[in-house]
Amino acid sequence: MASIIKANQLQDFGGNSIITSDGAGNVTVNAAAMKNTPAFHVNLSSDQSVSDNTFTKVQFDRETFDTNSAYDATTNYRFTVPSGQAGKYFFYFNVLSGGSLSAVDQNAASFYLNGSSRGIYGVDFRNNPGVDHICNGSIVFDLSVGDYVEIFGKVNFNTGSGSIKSGGTSRPDECCFGGYKLIG
Repeated sequence: MASIIKANQLQDFGGNSIITSDGAGNVTVNAAAMKNTPAFHVNLSSDQSVSDNTFTKVQFDRETFDTNSAYDATTNYRFTVPSGQAGKYFFYFNVLSGGSLSAVDQNAASFYLNGSSRGIYGVDFRNNPGVDHICNGSIVFDLSVGDYVEIFGKVNFNTGSGSIKSGGTSRPDECCFGGYKLIG
């Protein structure tokens, strides 16, 4: 024999609402410690010109979402840990590059924490000029309030010119950056 408990709200001993239900099976988590926020996901609105073989900050300027307004998509192009949100965060990126027919030889990208590189986390070494190159990476950081995370990309041209590409409207997330706070 099975038991059924029906409730539209689960509270802790202090009367704080932890979980609520709308009666139609939709559950809302109310406790901040149980949410993966702050969270954000951004991409490029247009191609970004870069200098040959030089790490350049990728100017991710189009937000898909930003739960706590912690990503600056207009000036600094970085995520900054908001007040009261210190903890462990998971971050990821895809960086797409391309150029003229004989331009791009390879690309690389790196997470930067508080202005310093944390090593190269994504590299595409295909020696195939004229073809778009994509590299990606992910990392977990233990962050304090005010710490900031950015992505820097590097494109190595054979000849001609190259850029960090937006992926356009049909594939915007081929060049993206995002992250979220881990529960716990």
